[in-house]
Parts: sequence; C-alpha cells; structure tokens
Amino acid sequence: MKTTFKFALLAAAPVIAAVALPAIASAQAVSNVAVVDLEEAVSKSNAYNTAISQIKVTYKAQIDAADARAKALTAELQPLAAAYQAAAKAPSAAQNQAALQQQLATLQQREQAANVEVSKLSAPVALARAYVLEQIQMKLEAAVNSAMAKKRINVVLQPQAVIKVLPAADITNDVLAELNVSVPSVSITPPAGWQPGQAGAGQAPAQAQPQGR
Repeated sequence: MKTTFKFALLAAAPVIAAVALPAIASAQAVSNVAVVDLEEAVSKSNAYNTAISQIKVTYKAQIDAADARAKALTAELQPLAAAYQAAAKAPSAAQNQAALQQQLATLQQREQAANVEVSKLSAPVALARAYVLEQIQMKLEAAVNSAMAKKRINVVLQPQAVIKVLPAADITNDVLAELNVSVPSVSITPPAGWQPGQAGAGQAPAQAQPQGR
C-alpha cells in the first residue's frame, strides 16, 4: 500500500465552474472551431495573480500555521504508515488480516482527521481564493463571447475534447486579454457571511474594492 498525505493549502491552479457557452442553433455553418483552456485563462489573468499575491501576504499567518501543522502531522503519520507497510509485507501477514485491517483503519482515520484539522486552519485562505475565482468567473462567459465574436468563431471546445489542434485555433490568449480588460482586479475579502456560489447575491463582488494592490 502506498500512503499519501493530502494537505492542500493554496492550490496554484484554479478550478473553473462550467461556463454556458452560446448554443449552436443548427449544425449548418459549423466552420470556425476554436479551443480555449478556461483554467489557463483564469490562472494567467492579472486579477487572479494579483489577488493570489495579496492573499499570500494578508493571510500569511494562517498559511504558515497550516503549513507548519501539515508538516508536523506528516511527520506523525509517516511512522504509522511505515509500520503498517512493514506489517503488510511480513510473512505472517496472511494470518493477521484482522489486525492489519484494524491497523489500516486507524491510519486512515488519523489521516482524515489530520486533513480536517489542516483544512480548518486554512479555511480563511480557501474562502478568499474561492471569492477571487467567483468574481473572475462572473466575467468569463462574456470574455469567451467577445473573443468568439472578434475571431468569428462558431464553436468553442475545451482542450480535452479534441485530439489535435493548430496553434491558430487556440483562443485562450484572446479570452485572457478580454478578462484582463473586463476584470482588471478583484477583492480578496469576502463580505460577511459569504459562501461560494453567492457572488451574484447581495453585495456584488464586481463592486468590491481590491485590497492593497
């Protein structure tokens, strides 16, 4: 068994929600097809990178605390994992399946508890990053539409939907350029009580002031 410990603090790549791209009315005139990597467009946008830099400064204490705790928990869990792996490879392992299963269950429970502990420490960081992403995503569909119109594109596909594409058919940089114009900066401070999925309700994120550029 290979044991890994997943303590994610500030992921580099954003997770992009589905964007409702314009529907094709019929199959006739599907002549201009392009590819766009939405995650790349967002991750390279000025607003996202500026906000992530601000988050690393503003939430440094939380990031450091979560990182230190993650390292301590990893050091605590590694001997337990090594002990289980050694027991599983021992000649008597076949006769000790019940004990091995209990040992594995204990290890997995401790690992889950460790992940929960680190997640709680880094929760403010995760919430700030989610708020940043949601503000940018509110402008993403419009950016795709604008890039399509300028390039006279009829159909846009995600990279994983194609086998091969010529560089000229990739409009990721065009969408990136549109994002940099339409959303030059975002706030890293969610309104009180905000949760992911609430960007369009209450206080509009697009009107929030970015923190310390």
